[in-house]
Amino acid sequence: MIKKFVYSQKVAPYVFVLPFILIFLIFWFFPLVNSFIMSFQDRMLGQDPKWIGEANYSKLLTDKVFLTSIKNSVVYMLGTLVLLIPFPMLFAVMINSKLMMGREFFKSSFFLPALTSVAVAGTIFRLTFGEMEGSLMNSFLGLFGVEPIKFLKDGNWSMAALLILACWRWTGVNMLYYLSGLKSIDNEYYEAASIDGASAWQKFRMITMPLLKPTTIYVTTISVYAGLAMFTESLMMFNGNKSPQNIGLTIVGYLYRQGIEQNKLGYAAAVGIVLLVIAMVINLTQLKFSGMFKKEED
Repeated sequence: MIKKFVYSQKVAPYVFVLPFILIFLIFWFFPLVNSFIMSFQDRMLGQDPKWIGEANYSKLLTDKVFLTSIKNSVVYMLGTLVLLIPFPMLFAVMINSKLMMGREFFKSSFFLPALTSVAVAGTIFRLTFGEMEGSLMNSFLGLFGVEPIKFLKDGNWSMAALLILACWRWTGVNMLYYLSGLKSIDNEYYEAASIDGASAWQKFRMITMPLLKPTTIYVTTISVYAGLAMFTESLMMFNGNKSPQNIGLTIVGYLYRQGIEQNKLGYAAAVGIVLLVIAMVINLTQLKFSGMFKKEED
């Protein structure tokens, strides 16, 4: 009886871990390996794959449309980092303040857009920034005597519209992350700083920001991935995957165009692998400079 109990104690952890290993293999490892193999093939649905080596990757280096999609995705990603890290942090600090009235109302208001479907949000913003006479943005600008702007036919304006959509949807989510981080900061730090005569700005700069560093690193990491993987917002904003002169084309949008629309699965797989490498390099670099790996080693 004792031997059976000891044996069950040894086997039990592996029994619980096995499902997670299977999920990892089925939904991540095998698809990744298969995509990597496909990226070296000329592969189309209904046809036998043909091994072509690094030809897909060589073609990507001279593919101007692909390079445009990289530029658009990187600009969008950098824009989200600039807008969706400092402002949600400031909003979280304001809402966390005891002097703030209606804190629950503002938390709910900021988070509500995240519950909206991307398709619905993209359609609403397409109409908002559209060229029709009654479009909201041009009607608003008309009050100040500004001529109508073709937002979705100009590269800079269309990127601004996409970033406004991103801020509308994700500011509340990032703000909740920072609110959770603020809850873990001991109030004694602020009391000690008040005794020493520190101002509100000094408390924020010397206490809040350093202690929110883990939250900032997490938000930065997911924002890098989300920025580079953005597709549905652009698809809905431009009412399709063919924006004027590819001003709204992203890396995932180009992958979709090659793999789904043109049935070039091998070439699309190469695009996906390049996207994975770009995301990993950026995130590993920022984690390295933020000291995360050093902390783990210590």
